[in-house]
Amino acid sequence: MFFLLGGDKKGKKSEKGAKPSANTQRVKEIFHAGRFPVVTTHQVEGKKIAKVLGLVCCRGFDSEEAFFGMAARAMNKGAQAIVGYSENVAFHPDGSKYFTCYGTAVMFEYDPADPESLPLMLQQKFREREVDFGEAMV
Repeated sequence: MFFLLGGDKKGKKSEKGAKPSANTQRVKEIFHAGRFPVVTTHQVEGKKIAKVLGLVCCRGFDSEEAFFGMAARAMNKGAQAIVGYSENVAFHPDGSKYFTCYGTAVMFEYDPADPESLPLMLQQKFREREVDFGEAMV
């Protein structure tokens, strides 16, 4: 019966105190720096959506874990923002909460005048090439 019911919830709760991964920490820094908008509307002011990458969703016993997990999944797809963000909370009889965060991962149109308009993954690749190119020049 243990496996049919999905295991022990209390065992999962003990993971809450675990430190966030390096990827989660990177996502938090990018979000808090304002470089990855998450909005409840279907557009980001001043930006035109060029491509919809699809729905991203994450669940967890901690709201922060669910939110940044969703953002990390979007960034891994190459997204520059999440639009149509929403969240749900399920309350269990034992008093625990289960959070679900979801939204649509999108990419913006490229603006040559703004180097920040490139997806974060491409910005990182270009910076690495600049460093490699700079070392080759020495």
